[in-house]
Amino acid sequence: MTPMSRVRTTRTLLLWAAASLLAGPGWSQNAPTASMIPIELIHDKPYVMVLVNGHGPYRFLIDTGTGTQALISPELVQELAIPAVGHARLTDPSKQGEQRSDVVWVESIKIGNVEFEEVQAVQHRLFREEQNCQGVLGFPLFEDYLLTLDFPGRRMILSSGTLAERAGGSLVPFQVSDGVPIAAVQIDGVNVDAQIDSGGTGLSLPETVAERMRFESAPVEYGIAESLTTRYSLKAARLRPDVRFGSFVFRKAFVEINSAFPVVNIGSTPLKNFVITFDQQEGLMRVDGKEKVMSVEASPVLMELQNAPQRQASDAKLVPVG
Repeated sequence: MTPMSRVRTTRTLLLWAAASLLAGPGWSQNAPTASMIPIELIHDKPYVMVLVNGHGPYRFLIDTGTGTQALISPELVQELAIPAVGHARLTDPSKQGEQRSDVVWVESIKIGNVEFEEVQAVQHRLFREEQNCQGVLGFPLFEDYLLTLDFPGRRMILSSGTLAERAGGSLVPFQVSDGVPIAAVQIDGVNVDAQIDSGGTGLSLPETVAERMRFESAPVEYGIAESLTTRYSLKAARLRPDVRFGSFVFRKAFVEINSAFPVVNIGSTPLKNFVITFDQQEGLMRVDGKEKVMSVEASPVLMELQNAPQRQASDAKLVPVG
């Protein structure tokens, strides 16, 4: 058997900052009724161009799985001479460790014609995202807006108001936990909590959930991954039962299984099928998609793993979540 590949996760899944430092989202004056901003999909993840303190544009990842207003690379902090105003304690969902990073004071972040002022961001390395962007915009930044991520249309929409309960789409309630949206999904008749994570990759199950599930074949251990504070083993397999997300069904989904994190993660590869609108005030999201039943394959990545499941050719390229 070939040795397991040693891989690093492509994101800092779920960053928490000290609440006393990051107490609320940035705000914007004279907010427009709606603003449509093009998004660029790189390995299925959504990116937008933004102005930071009037400079740029710079590419930032839109990450509903990051629980702070923004992350900014050390290089961009240095380039724009953004001042530090405090420190934050960062961890990931495993809560097995933490790191200390600077909180920096950003005068403004402008996306399209929406300008967020007085943003407290965390200076932090973006791991493998550094090759794609200079920062991350987290879920709390959009607390006062309806945030629509239209993956098929490759656009983001920021609008005012609340999500009207009207015909069209599937309404899914969610809770905000540590700054990120958590919704219920159903796997083999069992309801489980899932992070709705646009900055994540594929569909990931914790071992505590996976051990209760049925698979097309036995999960294969294929690597060791690292998140912000945790190193953990990874397995992969294809689920036998359906995964139900609102009124939509993922059939025989390819899943990654991790040994560190407590909840299911729905990343950008399954989310790319949808137009999703988040209403943080009402705790609702509307999910629209052309197909009611769809498949989930392995996420697109740049690396080839050496011990991947052999069931289908697409399974040979994997990326871990978290």
